[in-house]
Amino acid sequence: MAVVTITNDNFEKEVLACDIPVLLDFWAEWCGPCKMMSPVVDELADELEGRVKVGKVNVDEEAALALKYQIMSIPTLVVMKNGVFQNKAIGVQTKEEVLELLK
Repeated sequence: MAVVTITNDNFEKEVLACDIPVLLDFWAEWCGPCKMMSPVVDELADELEGRVKVGKVNVDEEAALALKYQIMSIPTLVVMKNGVFQNKAIGVQTKEEVLELLK
């Protein structure tokens, strides 16, 4: 399963109704640290396939979602489980830190 692009339209189906944990990467095209974070997120999407769903939310295109989850700076990673907010990390994270976030 590749990384899913999360929008306001598919958020309920892809995130809230998902029966496995969801890792959301809030990012933007112009954000340098987000570009550094992207390969780590993509790698985890491959490694954790079937156990964790990975989605990316472009904050410029999905401002309402960013606002709803109080995303003030990017990159921000958010972990959701059974539709409930579990954890978040702000700024560039190592792969190990992201795995810890998912526990």
